Amino acid sequence: MRNPRSRTRLSNTLAACAVVSALAASTLVGAAPVVAHSGEGHHEHSTRAGADPAKKTEAPEVDPAEVAMLGREHAEEHATTRQGAADLGTYPQATRTARLKALTESQEKTNREYKASDFGAFKEYFDSPDFGVHVAQLPTGKVLLFSFERIETDPTKETAPTQVVGAANRGRAFLWDPQKGTGANAFKKVTPPAVTMPDSTGVSRPAPIFCAGHAFLPNGMLGVFGGNLGGNGGSGAKLSFVFDPWSETWAMNEDMSVGRWYPSVVTGPDGRMLIMSGQSELGWGTPTPIVERFPALRDPVPYRKTDIPRFQPVDRFGADAPYKLDYPHLFSLRDGKIYGLGRSHDQQWLFDPVRETRSDLAQRPGAVDRSYGSAVPLPGGFRGPDSVLVLGGDRTDPNTYQLAAGKWKTKEARAFGRTQDNTLLLPTGNLLTVNGSYDIRDYGNGQYNPNADLKYRHTELRDENGDWRLGPVQRLPRGYHSNAVVLPDGRVMVTGDEAQQIANDRDIKDDIDGTIEMYEPPYLHNGPRPELDSAPSGPLAFDQRFTVSSSTADEVKRAVLLAPTTATHSVNTSQRHLELRIKRQGNGELELQAPPTAEAAPPGWYMLFLLNEEGVPSIAKWISLEPDGARS
Repeated sequence: MRNPRSRTRLSNTLAACAVVSALAASTLVGAAPVVAHSGEGHHEHSTRAGADPAKKTEAPEVDPAEVAMLGREHAEEHATTRQGAADLGTYPQATRTARLKALTESQEKTNREYKASDFGAFKEYFDSPDFGVHVAQLPTGKVLLFSFERIETDPTKETAPTQVVGAANRGRAFLWDPQKGTGANAFKKVTPPAVTMPDSTGVSRPAPIFCAGHAFLPNGMLGVFGGNLGGNGGSGAKLSFVFDPWSETWAMNEDMSVGRWYPSVVTGPDGRMLIMSGQSELGWGTPTPIVERFPALRDPVPYRKTDIPRFQPVDRFGADAPYKLDYPHLFSLRDGKIYGLGRSHDQQWLFDPVRETRSDLAQRPGAVDRSYGSAVPLPGGFRGPDSVLVLGGDRTDPNTYQLAAGKWKTKEARAFGRTQDNTLLLPTGNLLTVNGSYDIRDYGNGQYNPNADLKYRHTELRDENGDWRLGPVQRLPRGYHSNAVVLPDGRVMVTGDEAQQIANDRDIKDDIDGTIEMYEPPYLHNGPRPELDSAPSGPLAFDQRFTVSSSTADEVKRAVLLAPTTATHSVNTSQRHLELRIKRQGNGELELQAPPTAEAAPPGWYMLFLLNEEGVPSIAKWISLEPDGARS
């Protein structure tokens, strides 16, 4: 007869077996394929550089008493089960590997039904050293990614050091150079400057700028404002930084007057930024109404690459913005005003950056407070955008809503409601939605459950008539903290969502936390590109005519400017699409005309694309716009 201790051990072991089996089953069920439409597959990227597939894991410890009672083989089975049960609380590598395998297989199967020339295609999936909570397409062609150092490897728990006070509350940043491919050598660490936060610990650490707001300065530098002070459910930091893409370094500026966690930032036609909203240094539930401006009016707007703002202050804007909810959508439209579209339906405001006033806009349809979702300034031709499309942020509402001429209209619906999505302007002027989930850290199966309702992996495409259609599925479901940018070659980089990246990590023990997926829109599968051989390297004045060279000049039907994207939390205040007038073409040249005013296109750097009759874009060249006399 077995003694009670052995019986208890055996009972516990069998219970652990049941738990481990249940977890494995739920993981594979959650990774089932999604029903799709039509398409073409993608090419698998190589495995993680440096990974050793022959590496063996340490054998589990076998209990000698069980060997004596049950025999060596049976005892080893129990030992393996016990180790699996112990690993359950830290999310075992086997679960991550099985999840990623199932997602890969379902993506391949689903996307066979999608023709690339009609729907585009996912072509690469590779590792990234960063989660990509924040992204910025820089005018050097490189992409800046920044976030935080993880404090947890279990995706069913909080990964970010939001509640941490002290050294573990720290930021990190990397540059990805697409010209160097997808391996480790394509990434460069650009750690934020070390700071000592006002948290009474006296510990210096890389600035915790995650959950900040950001936008571009006219000289191509990225202004970053706010971050995580730590504790109190999410407290705002007063941090103010500029990332210089030309030297690939950070510059620190004077603190803001108030802490901001989850603020929004927009660049106006004068080249200055307005910084709004965000939870204050007092913690969650204390959104600040104070609006600040950078550079301050007493300081010059930086236009040159050598104009690096250092230790410069913000100043206070004349009007407040008392948003109840954080990360409002902010846009500078062709009338020169700043449109502040809050997530609450009754907090839609118009800001005059010259008079420093705020006035009411019409209330958005629907009384529901929207979660994080997309908003896009719709293309408005040569004169710049004059309307905004709000979409996403409400899992029950697939409709899209356009604000134009002060009125809201309900527009064409997407296939289903989703939050945490990212919608991008493409060079053609069409829209692409990637990413999305049920809610914040809820993928359709409960909070902190990484098993997603996989319909959210579907892309959606909006054509020139405003009609939407589902497209191919991405590898991972990406919701909260997901991101995407359009690259100068017209591809779309998709990244973000630390929970899903950790849940599907190929090796959780290394320090490579993130992944990137590359999507090629349909236009990259519809014949050869037009050529854009050269463009002016110096700044262009507004309304100026300029010449570009193209060996396929006779094939060009459109010339467009696309502003580079900088985004986080489904908020992208930098997007903009403009048509350029073609004044003359032939003999290997095109004469183009720049946007008429800074209201049409705020000063800064833009990607210039040439498009042929099929809508296929050239590889972009970077140009900069600035007002006459900006450098005098």
